[in-house]
Amino acid sequence: MFGKNPDEFYMSAAIKQAQKAGINNEVPVGAVIVHNDKIIARAGNQVEMLKDATAHAEMIAITQAASFLGNKWLSECSLYVTIEPCSMCAGALVLSRVKEIIYGADDSKTGACGSVFNIADAKELNHRIIIRKGILADDCGLLLFEFFKKQRAKGKK
Repeated sequence: MFGKNPDEFYMSAAIKQAQKAGINNEVPVGAVIVHNDKIIARAGNQVEMLKDATAHAEMIAITQAASFLGNKWLSECSLYVTIEPCSMCAGALVLSRVKEIIYGADDSKTGACGSVFNIADAKELNHRIIIRKGILADDCGLLLFEFFKKQRAKGKK
């Protein structure tokens, strides 16, 4: 069907969004949202472009998917994202009731799907999200590593 397994196919689409973000001097994070085996939202970080700390790939993808479906609930949707979502994004994903989060690389500094916090699967909240990780993790992690290596060479971030 996909030439690759579906997880790799969708994560590759998220990686393409991350690469586009990186070209625009954004932290290279990409996300896609899948509904009924179809990508309904694609986004990369736009924090620098919009001068908006909330313009993470996941947040933009949530808005696109809700608009596409005409519904705030994304209960039949899966999010593929290149890095583990932060607390803001994990919280928004819980509030939108996304079915599952599939991510590439762990985020040991701000990850909120198990690395630092686990907002996405917190039993105290009214919705819990299935979390799967490590899909094309090396490729996803390399994007971030190379980006920050270049930023350090420029004396930024």
